[in-house]
Amino acid sequence: MLAATVRVARDLDLAEECVQDAYVSALDAWLRQGVPDNPGAWLTTAAQRRALNAHRRAATLRSKLPLLVIPEEADMTEMGEMSEIPDERLRLVFTCCHPALAREAQLALTLRLVCGLTTAEIAHAFLVGEPTMAARVTRAKKKIAAARIPYRVPAAEELPDRLDAVLTVVHLVFTTGHAAPTGDALLRDDLVERAVDLARTLCALMPDEREATGLLALMLLHDARRATRLAGDGRLLLLEEQDRGRWDRGRIAEGLALVRAALRGGRPGRFALQATIAALYTEAPSYAETDWRQLLAVYDLLLAAWPSPVVALNRAVVVAMVHGPERALGILDGLAADPRLAGYHYLPAARAGLLHRLGDAEGARAAYAEALERCDNAVERAFLRERIQRTGRAPHSPG
Repeated sequence: MLAATVRVARDLDLAEECVQDAYVSALDAWLRQGVPDNPGAWLTTAAQRRALNAHRRAATLRSKLPLLVIPEEADMTEMGEMSEIPDERLRLVFTCCHPALAREAQLALTLRLVCGLTTAEIAHAFLVGEPTMAARVTRAKKKIAAARIPYRVPAAEELPDRLDAVLTVVHLVFTTGHAAPTGDALLRDDLVERAVDLARTLCALMPDEREATGLLALMLLHDARRATRLAGDGRLLLLEEQDRGRWDRGRIAEGLALVRAALRGGRPGRFALQATIAALYTEAPSYAETDWRQLLAVYDLLLAAWPSPVVALNRAVVVAMVHGPERALGILDGLAADPRLAGYHYLPAARAGLLHRLGDAEGARAAYAEALERCDNAVERAFLRERIQRTGRAPHSPG
């Protein structure tokens, strides 16, 4: 709805207000008249009409207003079935990823408008305060308005300046849905499907872009495990505990084919390399039979291409499988000084696992307790509590 309304409103704040007003109108009209056959079409049309009316009230803008996309005389209840049009969302993504905006603003604005995350949730994801994130989003909106950044998919010659940012935000949409940072659920299926749809659209628009292909492959291979990530009682299952026979073989086959395509034609980028890592995990007959040395070699390439502390953390887990937990602990000790990981609960959780393997139950309990303090997802918190209990008496925690 927001993406379709922005196309008419040409202003992000106005579009958001019109969408909210449409919901308010629906609460009144639907109670009196009943819910229409196509509520999505009703709401979107109402929001677009409010945007048009707002422009009409400003006589100086009337000459610049595009033609009505949906005729005003059309009966809302007679409109055809409204479908999700990925191109509408993609235009919004490209608008948010304009090179005139700072990268942090691009990512924050996209998460706010495309993902629908609250400012507080985005602030949590970026490990900053809510007022800081609110100011960042507001500045980005004002810059789009002041610079008159158009709401459209850019021309072919403009794509290179935006592609990496677009791929990054689509990946953030997926990771937010694949492992929700807050809330009671581990998964947000709506965000996962939205990200996959956007990635498919990108691949259709740019079939020769190997990084777009790699991103889609990465998401498909991860999502193929969706049904096995939780036990029947809602308990989190790690990769080594999952039933590989229940993985989605269709998504795996498509993902592996895309990985091969992404690796052809030159040095692979960070998404192609991440997809290769996912493929190595997926193709292994079991977790124990994973080709750890080859996996470490790919992680070395990824860390050189994308020197991220999260990549370094994940690489350390593989180092432990190849060279032992002692060497991996040395890597984690170095990462602990990185301020970007100050609130990242996976760092102490990984450390706890390594200490447990070394027989240091007290150190493992303390590290799991630290991870629990940093974690805001209910499913993962339950997992961490269970790990604390497994390694000894759980410390008292008000959470």
